[in-house]
Amino acid sequence: MHGASREALAAARERLDALTDSTSADAATLAGELAAVTALLHREVSLRRVLTDPAQAGEAKAELAQRLLGTQVSGPAADLVAGMVRSRWSQSRDLVDALEELANTADLTAAQKAGRLDDVEDELFRFGRIVSSNTELRAALTNRSASASAKGELLRSLLGNRADASTERLVTRLVTAPRGRSLETGLESLSKLAADRRDRMVAVVTSAVPLSDTQKQRLGAALAKVYGRPMHLNLDVDPEVVGGVRVQVGDEVINGSIADRLEEAGRRMAS
Repeated sequence: MHGASREALAAARERLDALTDSTSADAATLAGELAAVTALLHREVSLRRVLTDPAQAGEAKAELAQRLLGTQVSGPAADLVAGMVRSRWSQSRDLVDALEELANTADLTAAQKAGRLDDVEDELFRFGRIVSSNTELRAALTNRSASASAKGELLRSLLGNRADASTERLVTRLVTAPRGRSLETGLESLSKLAADRRDRMVAVVTSAVPLSDTQKQRLGAALAKVYGRPMHLNLDVDPEVVGGVRVQVGDEVINGSIADRLEEAGRRMAS
């Protein structure tokens, strides 16, 4: 997002934090309501354009949102959406993207309050690895001809009673309403959002064998020192990594594996 939309989203995040800090607002319920509004505005393009029309007064747009949503969602959710449409948005789609982010953030907040945010982060990562290694499963989850209910049922069979409720809700919304994103991109965004709840970064660590607790602690501390922020490690095992580790933080790869060192040496000899 750029310009006005970025400022509007920042203000909406602050309002969401204030709401979920209150004991009167249930974060999981709020997440479901915001997700429902996201689906509505994604589907109703003309309504979305009216609510983001810069030529219309912000208060008039807020009143329209309250009339439309007042009987459909809770007061806190309606107030939050009304506040968002008062703001200026660079593009009408940005409002929907922002609502979706707030819905996901509310679910992650519910997990955080329950002391389960670390579990949700790990479950999102593991689910992504399972999907990337199983072409049939990925095809089933991304099949455009399959109904949302069929995909939801498949996810319930995979995640039900095996993953945190927040994880199941987040993944189900992503799979049943991808909104043009790939499954991998959506899962990566969710993982980053989860890390942001603790103001920490995510490092994907690939090693030939599982790391010990001591190794994980040392690596996490070293990376935190390098990047100046707490670091969450998503651990993966790949037997083809002969030794050492391969660490990816965002777009940056810290390559410490023997296999890659040998490959680099071979390239140098060939040149």
